Amino acid sequence: MDTAGRFRAHRYRPQPEISTSSKLSVFPKPVTALGFDIDHTLGIDNKLERVAFLRLLDAICAEGGTCLGTLAQESTRIDGLLERQRSGSFSIDQAVERFAAERGAQMPSAYVDRYKQIALESVPEFFVPAPDARLVLGELQRRGIACAILSNGWSPLQQAKARRLDFAGPVLVSDAIGAQKPQPQAFAALASALKTDPGNIAYVGDNPRGDIAAAMSAGMGGIWLDAEDVLYAPELPEPSAVIHRLAELLTLL
Repeated sequence: MDTAGRFRAHRYRPQPEISTSSKLSVFPKPVTALGFDIDHTLGIDNKLERVAFLRLLDAICAEGGTCLGTLAQESTRIDGLLERQRSGSFSIDQAVERFAAERGAQMPSAYVDRYKQIALESVPEFFVPAPDARLVLGELQRRGIACAILSNGWSPLQQAKARRLDFAGPVLVSDAIGAQKPQPQAFAALASALKTDPGNIAYVGDNPRGDIAAAMSAGMGGIWLDAEDVLYAPELPEPSAVIHRLAELLTLL
């Protein structure tokens, strides 16, 4: 679909390329700091956690446990488990214990550290930074624009992904800060880490509701990375700006 068609599908009219003189006009206040989502924004992890659970399943079965179905069926169950964990229903430790117990493990808690080790060791292989992520983050640093990552998940894993990006700023992860997107407390923690007023922050993410609408509700700008043909729900507030590649941030700001 052409660019104009993509904008029409999401309720937006095509916008002219932003010129140097008007590049900040889309924001009510000057943007002096940026927050970033990590997964599907700064990079993709290629179902790293699903694979880690499948590898853990192999270990559980080798030690007397039982698989509950085919690998395809187990993958579906794992995806559902991870979705509930990421929504805040339970911690990653509890997710692993539940997974192991359901498959007959004698000591489910013994598998928590093993799962985490598998996941962390998989980061170099599975997490792929966006092609322009390092370049953009480096240029933002050179310009003096403070940057931080705000991500749902468990901290050691998201921290490891940030290291793959050579990211030097604060990395806020839901399990460590006690709040997760789209909760306003998560964005308040981001503003605190960036040491500036929410009105001077723009948050960059791929999720229309959990990233963009939530950031705007917290008083920040919302820059939607529209790179995966995600439908932007018509009831949500229009983002402050739309980009299709991270490098467009350098023109926008």
